[in-house]
Amino acid sequence: MKYVFDLHKTMLAHNLILVYEGEFTQEITKSILAMAERNMDAIGESSGVKRKVFNVMVECLQNIVKHAEDLNERGEDGLRNNAIFLLGKSVSQYLINSGNPVRNESIEFISSKIDQVNALDKEGLKELYKEVIKKGEISEKGGAGLGFIDMARKSGQKLEYSFEPINDEFSFFSLQITVPREE
Repeated sequence: MKYVFDLHKTMLAHNLILVYEGEFTQEITKSILAMAERNMDAIGESSGVKRKVFNVMVECLQNIVKHAEDLNERGEDGLRNNAIFLLGKSVSQYLINSGNPVRNESIEFISSKIDQVNALDKEGLKELYKEVIKKGEISEKGGAGLGFIDMARKSGQKLEYSFEPINDEFSFFSLQITVPREE
């Protein structure tokens, strides 16, 4: 039972106010968003900051639902397609973290998209957003590539990411977005 206390201490140390690990569905996503909204309302967060955090959370959670690889069907190494979502709050910012398995062959593509977004300033992001909307190309998983652009635009910050190898076929993709608490 000590692990519960250890987890509690870790959450306090990292200012985590919401953590969910497991399967992500549209219903679970709605519940996570509702909990986050109640939490921000309870502390009297400004509507502008709430809107930015909420928008980034929606994009992050949609990415998990649409793009997490299903390890369940494969039964490899006893791995499941569980993903994780964390929301943390400090005096000056919110930290939105997500993680999910991805195929190793997707790493270069994902990295290049995020690096492209991170290389742009506010105006460059606006132009890239317009360009992607105009092209309107939808991937086989239902995405148009706007998620990373939108997260960077809403947060006004660079996106941080990493890939941790799981096995020869999959890695765990972690993404962190920071949203300043001042408008």
